[in-house]
Amino acid sequence: MATVLSVSGSPSASSRTGRLLRHLDQQLIAQGHDVVPLDVRAIPAQALLGADPRHPAIVEAAELFALADGLVVGTPVYKASYSGVLKALLDLLPQYALAGKTVLPLATGGSVAHVLAIDYALRPVLTSMGAAHIVQGWFTLDKDITVREDGTLALAPAVVEALSPIVDQFSAALAHRPALTAAA
Repeated sequence: MATVLSVSGSPSASSRTGRLLRHLDQQLIAQGHDVVPLDVRAIPAQALLGADPRHPAIVEAAELFALADGLVVGTPVYKASYSGVLKALLDLLPQYALAGKTVLPLATGGSVAHVLAIDYALRPVLTSMGAAHIVQGWFTLDKDITVREDGTLALAPAVVEALSPIVDQFSAALAHRPALTAAA
């Protein structure tokens, strides 16, 4: 079907955001999509902070964005906005790196006070980068994401119930992407 770039904007190796994304990656794979995970924290700090879009790690990341039909962009919310490492990467990509792409924005955080971060912080950036279609995003509270002792993920039932149709909507939008691209 489609190639999905699953971007975790968390700076933490034990991130709930990253684990949630990898969980959703499996749902997308089960729906027939090819999923390429990208943990922004794995990009060298020198590449992100050096402001050189020609750095090999940034060029490689930009190629992943270019090859993707759609993106899942996940971030923890810090001070009512998306993470700094995600910002650093997005700033180094070409202005229209998301042109023609379908995007699913996701965020995690410790308080419902951050629930609007997707719409007021992340969505405008994704739009400015040319995303053709941004589906409904979702904010998940940290307390609703649990990592079991065996390393598997447990989501609160309400989260599973809410995320399933959102992932399905994203998947359906990817299936109709050629029509969206032609219309744009």
